[in-house]
Amino acid sequence: MRLSACVAIILCVVTGLTSVPLGAHSGPPFPIVSNQIVGPYTVSIWTDPDTTDDGSAGGRFWVTVHPADGKSLPAATSVMLLLEPADRAGAQGTAGAQPIDNDAARRFAALVMDHEGRFRVRVTIAGPLGSAFVDSDVDATYDQRPPPAMIAVYLLPFLLVGFLWVKLLWRRRRG
Repeated sequence: MRLSACVAIILCVVTGLTSVPLGAHSGPPFPIVSNQIVGPYTVSIWTDPDTTDDGSAGGRFWVTVHPADGKSLPAATSVMLLLEPADRAGAQGTAGAQPIDNDAARRFAALVMDHEGRFRVRVTIAGPLGSAFVDSDVDATYDQRPPPAMIAVYLLPFLLVGFLWVKLLWRRRRG
């Protein structure tokens, strides 16, 4: 085996062993309500509705609230999110949507979605301009990324074929 091939193999192995896993997610959030005017507000809701079995808040919601008249939203405005199963009986979840980067118009809340299926979403807005609410539905699904251990299992056949191929090349070179 030539020196350059050995160096290339060593570099590949070192790169593979020192790589850092990235924190990717299964897909971008999508809108379930877009620029709906309710009372004195214009509301949009985006969601990434991931179901979890471990009790973590995988159902993420981004809410934007702007006054319908185009002025700025008062800081005293509160946004609450209510989530309940639509396809069967279950517990309701509530959370206050917190401002993102101290911007009262952009809010974020995360809630537990404990099973796959349809959920009802209600966003309630209360503030100096008045009160309003928006209802919508969303389908929750499990995050589709495989666990890291399964990635190793999926790669195993390819690594074995590569090993056998290198072994065959090595044997041909010697003989």
